[in-house]
Amino acid sequence: MSATARYERAARKAQADGRIPALSVALHRADREPWVFTVGESGDPSRELHPGSRFRIGSVTKTFTAVLVMQARDEGLLDLDAPVGDYLDVPAHGDATIRRLLSHTAGYQREPYGDVWDTLITPDAARMIAELDRAERVLPNARRFHYSNLGLAVLGQLVAKLRGGTWAEILTERILHPLGLAATTVDAPPEAVVGYLVDAYSDAARPEPPVDLGGVAPAAQLWSTAADMAKWAAFLADPGRVDPAGRVLAAATLDEMRWPLTTTDEALWGAGFGLGLILAPEPRRVVHVGHDGAMPGFLAGVYGRRGGEGNPGALGCAVLGSSGTAGQTNELVHELLRLAVELDPADITPWRPAPPAPVAYRSVLGRWWSEGTEFVFAWHDGQLQARVAEAPADRPPAIFEPLPGQPDVLRTRSGREAGELLRLTRDEGGAVVRMHWATYRFTRLQEGFDGGPASSGPEPR
Repeated sequence: MSATARYERAARKAQADGRIPALSVALHRADREPWVFTVGESGDPSRELHPGSRFRIGSVTKTFTAVLVMQARDEGLLDLDAPVGDYLDVPAHGDATIRRLLSHTAGYQREPYGDVWDTLITPDAARMIAELDRAERVLPNARRFHYSNLGLAVLGQLVAKLRGGTWAEILTERILHPLGLAATTVDAPPEAVVGYLVDAYSDAARPEPPVDLGGVAPAAQLWSTAADMAKWAAFLADPGRVDPAGRVLAAATLDEMRWPLTTTDEALWGAGFGLGLILAPEPRRVVHVGHDGAMPGFLAGVYGRRGGEGNPGALGCAVLGSSGTAGQTNELVHELLRLAVELDPADITPWRPAPPAPVAYRSVLGRWWSEGTEFVFAWHDGQLQARVAEAPADRPPAIFEPLPGQPDVLRTRSGREAGELLRLTRDEGGAVVRMHWATYRFTRLQEGFDGGPASSGPEPR
């Protein structure tokens, strides 16, 4: 059975087991054309379900708002560790920092003031902000993870104020157009499928009412296709492939967003939250990064895969369903990402000889000792690298880059001791004979902290 046939079978099984009226799935990757598949019915007799059919993506919207916030940070319009009240006139809870709001650790209550899911009427932006003094701070700032639509909605309105437009206008101008996500819209398009509540005890399916989120739109408003969302997932996981010019966001900023700031459960540690992104760890140093979404009648899972053998790069998956109760929607996205690297792994690139290391660093290469641990320094891909000698092959090495005008002082760019300095000490002939990394001494032979060689211990009595 071909890889695409296996994907299709997995999707058909999820649709049947989950009793999902309409399901649309897509895989995006750097080395293949996108794969898109739909199964079910749109709910509109005049329109068949097809790859261009649109679904609510719910809280996947938050990832767009988070990117808008990070754009503003990168342009110097805000400081992540500053209180939101420094930039937005709020009647209460203005001491919450932007970083805490992005990671759902600011303690804001989950929804805006009022019973919005009873009335299905949400406040406009001005009223939502004005009523912050009626919303609770249900937990102390920085106490723990507590998911909040209100918090991300406030950040969306913050971006709108800083940019001088509406959140929808800024989103379209700064993300959707540059990435070519033409099928992603704020308002329900003509291609919208019907969202359902599927009865637990029969095969009845009740259409859910449409909900416009007003001022809460930055948290969950968007509609899209599986193809658009798979591309977005690929961007979140591997922006250098999807947006090589960095028109939307620098790759280093996405790295920052993907760093886990909190776990979502104190005991299981099965998922984490970065800056607006859910991080789902997989075995062998792989992580799925993205977000789930839910709105009345709809569920969505949008994730990209980072790391791991067989990953072709820019690997993203989206699963969009028209049932608000089928957990299979959110499980299938992770299954398809696993199947993609298992059934259709990236081609193996042949190794080819490359230029040798620069003369200045050749005496660094090889084995060194520090704190009783053996390290290997090497030159690969035009970079000085280091790893613990016994580290598993899938653990990324530390990578160094020299400071401008200081070839013997290098900064650790990534990996172990990221940010720390590596200082080289040379003998009279210019060979490196000692190094200090994060201030720890590195020598060719194993030495104690007093500088004595391990081989010269006391004779046994």
